[in-house]
Amino acid sequence: MLVPVLLFLLGFLLLIKGGDWFVDGATGIAHRFHLPELLIGATVVSIGTTLPEVMVSAQAAFQHNSGISYGNAIGSVICNTSLIAALTVAIRPGLVNKKSLRLPVIAFFIAAVAYSIIAYTTGNFERWHGIALLCGFATYMTVTVLHMKKHPEDAEAEGGDEEKPKEMQLWQELLFLIIGAAAIAVGARLLVDNGTLIAEALGVPSSVIGLTMVALGTSLPELVTAVTSLIKGHSALSLGNVIGANLFNIVLVSGAAITISPFSLPMEKTIAGMNASLVVDLPVMFAVMLILCLPAVIRGKLERWQGILLLCMYVGFTAFQFLF
Repeated sequence: MLVPVLLFLLGFLLLIKGGDWFVDGATGIAHRFHLPELLIGATVVSIGTTLPEVMVSAQAAFQHNSGISYGNAIGSVICNTSLIAALTVAIRPGLVNKKSLRLPVIAFFIAAVAYSIIAYTTGNFERWHGIALLCGFATYMTVTVLHMKKHPEDAEAEGGDEEKPKEMQLWQELLFLIIGAAAIAVGARLLVDNGTLIAEALGVPSSVIGLTMVALGTSLPELVTAVTSLIKGHSALSLGNVIGANLFNIVLVSGAAITISPFSLPMEKTIAGMNASLVVDLPVMFAVMLILCLPAVIRGKLERWQGILLLCMYVGFTAFQFLF
């Protein structure tokens, strides 16, 4: 049991560092070819920070492990919202840019509703569903870039505290890109393989490991970034980036996994004879996003009570997964 746990933790570390290296290398190359800052932020960085989730779910899909494929995506949405965003809101609430939130919030709920309709009606995710989700991702990226070019003030409001990357030589950028991608791939393999072994040893469904441990592991880069921004005294958590990451977990992470290997909703855990995912996981996902987003979009402000409530919900959700 010790060896799988150590390898599982090594997978966490490789995902975190691999994501950092990949983004650094890709951003440096993008700057070298004089791509606009807005385009880099909306595409290279956004996709790079989501690569750990994509690789883990893709690896699980190749192994036909639907529990982790499904659990990682939904669990990451819950973790991003009720742990990462909640932590920063509880410590430092404040004003947010309502205009910049509209597009990602609307896009997320459209994607989440579409995903849930499939889950509640058939429970079977077919390959064309995955392709449709990936098309939704491509559409969102296109609309985002066009919107940011037309309204650059929104991007400035969201990214004003970000530090510019240090300049590197081309060979260094390529090396970071290659090593980062390789670290993510290896880390994903370690996480999935040993997460499955740990689940079997603990006697819990693989979907529980995906919803909790794997989801937390693939979200650690966002958590580290959020905590670092607080330590440095930066005023704002980029709520739009958190919501964008949640959207990517639905359309990109789930879309890729379903396209690689279509699966049915995991039936490993039930409550009163009903699928636990339909009773708990999906409703919690919608609840935490509504608690975080509605006050922000309506009032343009985040309150401390939201962060505290969301943190309590995350603790309760995690405890439920392992105790019931």
